[in-house]
Amino acid sequence: MSRLNTFLTGIKVVDLSRHLPGPLASMSLAEMGAEVIKVEPPQGEEMRLIGPTGPNNRSAYFDSVNAGKKGIRLNLKEETDRHTLLDLLKDADVLLESFRPGVMAKLGLSFDDLLDHAPQLVICSLNGYGAESPLSQEVGHDLNYLAMNGLLSGTGTEEETVAPWPPIADSAASLYGLSTILAALFDRHRTGKGCHIEVALADSVMPLLAFSLADLSLKGEGTPRGVDLLNGGAARYRTYPTSDGKAIALGAVEPKFWLAFCTAAGRDDWVSRINEPLPQNDLQAEVATLIASMTLGECNAKFGVIDCCYSEVLPLSEAVNTPHIQARKLVVKSESGEYQALYPAYVDGEAPDVRKEFEEQ
Repeated sequence: MSRLNTFLTGIKVVDLSRHLPGPLASMSLAEMGAEVIKVEPPQGEEMRLIGPTGPNNRSAYFDSVNAGKKGIRLNLKEETDRHTLLDLLKDADVLLESFRPGVMAKLGLSFDDLLDHAPQLVICSLNGYGAESPLSQEVGHDLNYLAMNGLLSGTGTEEETVAPWPPIADSAASLYGLSTILAALFDRHRTGKGCHIEVALADSVMPLLAFSLADLSLKGEGTPRGVDLLNGGAARYRTYPTSDGKAIALGAVEPKFWLAFCTAAGRDDWVSRINEPLPQNDLQAEVATLIASMTLGECNAKFGVIDCCYSEVLPLSEAVNTPHIQARKLVVKSESGEYQALYPAYVDGEAPDVRKEFEEQ
């Protein structure tokens, strides 16, 4: 067993959260060795009905973020089931929840009362907009959070934005929640005190826009679509279609990689044009013409053997079988045959173990 899978041995997590952000965070805690008890309503959570049905006769999406956990069902509107939850929390270390602000208090489970009941508890609320927001009671999903934070306006084309996949705000909030939980457990080790953490999904977008915020500070606007170095404005950092309907990704940001690419392309005249004003439409068109005259195999043979930050643009069905993925052993199949992307960290040279199946109690 990898040491990563034992880091949180002895830590007990009770997870009331649903959908993606909370379950993804608690699955990572389970992967690190914590005991995670997932609490669902009597009818099961909505995620069981979203996406394709997997080999366990549940949504494959549900299984993808709940592996390694034990599941129980409680009706928190019933006093008996609330007492069952409180019994679980007496010796628990972490509680995750994803209700709108105020719902836990309406259920008779306010955060102050919970910390009085279990002072050691680290409570993490993952909600849409945060309790102190004027939008605290509004509904929303990933697309809404990206739209309101200025990220969505930088996607797609001027004619039409696109919804990014996978969900960015959901995933970011999950990771911010996970890291804060771990930090809070460390703080509790020093102070003996639990705490209440709130991570709003809408708040998890802006930190990802650090470069755009820098542009806003200096130029009075964020990074416009398709005109900057890293969002399609530079010839050396973008994708190009090949003659056989495939595509390549060129990420030659540094001059040495651009030099290597230009040399292999037989276009030494491109080297000095690295710093042409952005967007580099003319230079892009010239590079595009070259790549469009070549098959993917020809591109691989010419550029894939040199250091120029070159990659094929692969569909997921091919990506999971690349030598890199196979060697790293971080994308595996579960006992039931479903793909798992394991926690992406090696500890003492070892990858994490395959997650256990979700266990219904």
